[in-house]
Amino acid sequence: MAPAAASGSSSLPSGFSVFTTFPDLLFVLEFVFGGLVWILVASSLVPIPLIQGWVMFVSVFCFVATTALLVLYVMGAHGGEASWITLVFSYVATLLYVVHAVFSLIRWKSS
Repeated sequence: MAPAAASGSSSLPSGFSVFTTFPDLLFVLEFVFGGLVWILVASSLVPIPLIQGWVMFVSVFCFVATTALLVLYVMGAHGGEASWITLVFSYVATLLYVVHAVFSLIRWKSS
């Protein structure tokens, strides 16, 4: 039998071995920095609280989704197979942050 790397299929780690691969370590960094963003945004004072709503939605959504994916990976719920859910989450999170950045820039330029 050929090794998994030679045959083209790879298996994802589960349990605490999740913390030993580089892509999964990015989840840990995303978890830490996502929590920091959430804390910093919640503790900032803005003159119009409505403006802060979208930022809080994006940061809380991404933090909760990252936490859920990390817990599912540690539990081994992916069954060792690559999942499209992680890819979709990455695209959605990027889209949300880009939309926020564009609207923040527009609001900043208009003031």
